[in-house]
Amino acid sequence: MQRREFLKGAAYTGGVAAVTAASARRVYGANSRVNVALIGCGSRGVSVAESIQAVDGVEYVAVCDVYQTHALKAKKQLGETAIVQPDFRRVLEMKEVDAVHIATPDHWHAIPTVMALAAGKHVYVEKPHGHNIREGRAMVKAAEENPQLVFLTGTQHRSAPHIAEAAEMVRTGQIRDIHYVQVWNYYNLMPAGIGTLPDTDPPLGADWEFFLGPAPWVPFNENRFVGTYRHFTDYAGGWITDFGVHRFDSVHQIMGADAPMTINSSGGRFAMEGMSEHPDVLQVTYEYPNFIMSYETLNTNGFGSMGRLTPGITHHSAGAKENRPNGMAFFGSNATMIVDRRAIEIIPEPLPTRRGPGIITPKSTRPNLDRIAKDAEEPSALHAQHFVRCVRGVEKPRCDAVVGHQGSNVAHLGNISYRVGRKLHWDADRELICDDPEATALLGRKARAPWDMITT
Repeated sequence: MQRREFLKGAAYTGGVAAVTAASARRVYGANSRVNVALIGCGSRGVSVAESIQAVDGVEYVAVCDVYQTHALKAKKQLGETAIVQPDFRRVLEMKEVDAVHIATPDHWHAIPTVMALAAGKHVYVEKPHGHNIREGRAMVKAAEENPQLVFLTGTQHRSAPHIAEAAEMVRTGQIRDIHYVQVWNYYNLMPAGIGTLPDTDPPLGADWEFFLGPAPWVPFNENRFVGTYRHFTDYAGGWITDFGVHRFDSVHQIMGADAPMTINSSGGRFAMEGMSEHPDVLQVTYEYPNFIMSYETLNTNGFGSMGRLTPGITHHSAGAKENRPNGMAFFGSNATMIVDRRAIEIIPEPLPTRRGPGIITPKSTRPNLDRIAKDAEEPSALHAQHFVRCVRGVEKPRCDAVVGHQGSNVAHLGNISYRVGRKLHWDADRELICDDPEATALLGRKARAPWDMITT
């Protein structure tokens, strides 16, 4: 069978799906053994896999990567009995695999996800959902066609108790009148960014053709490979799809929202050198039905929009004791709530007693909020272990295919607005950009054969 025939037909209607359909019918109990395969063996994949495997009764029985060095390292860390397999399709044929954990580069999120669900495997997949919105929609469709299978997006904020607490405070009106939200990701890459490297032959054990997959063919370049692939539009969307998606999903959770109505981006490459194709400054304004969200990426400074308000509080990826490089701020009429992956702060807002020449009295129903500043647990391990409980039928996914897709779309739309240089009007129900053919064309891309199984 030719590879193209395998992808076009067997992935959906037979072949892999027929070989392993029994796993989709398996009934799991609270203590059932769960066999997992890791597809994509970089540092993030192995880190999350270690947390998943820390649950009793879970074992990684296969590790898969197009770079043999990574696969062998993952095998050493996760268990010497794991089978090393460079082709994820062969992993999906393994009857003993119950679930797959997909931690590939972004342009390889959609295809293995769709094929794994067709093969009867539960799926944990890192964000964002695919390289583009159309790939994300294909992932949602595959999940909907296999409702008996678990689909969990790797947006670990959904398993953070302090973020759930923040959402409850907004839902119950403890923090009221939030109509402006600020989100930011800062990281100083000056002056050279990722640098500039010449094209070379791939390293020993690296299948460059397989790595490119659906992306356009280009010669091997180390900067396009391990660790820095996100700087290239062929494989990922830069800082906004990497770090931004987590926070967009959290804004949706806290504000009870699911999609913006308009998107307007500006930015550019002003100072950074090197090969990156993404802006070193990106600012996006999103209009939701009841609030405005402003997003900032800055790669020339690491301080962060707010800076550190409370000494001693832990902030994710902070490079200096004053920095707060990632976060979300919710500005209410009675308090400001600042949330990031490792902390939450609430600063009460004194209500005005004067308005012009008249005197006003604050509402007697004003919530009595104290100044709060507290650390929180990094939620990656909590989310990874939540996946096992979902597979065992103990819990429901906190971030399923639809929720993960909605958070990813926010980032993809920000990039599309930047690329076309104008404001977009988004029809979330139909997943269409209104009256803008150029922008609409960027909702997907024509994948390179034979990996064009997802039509966009």
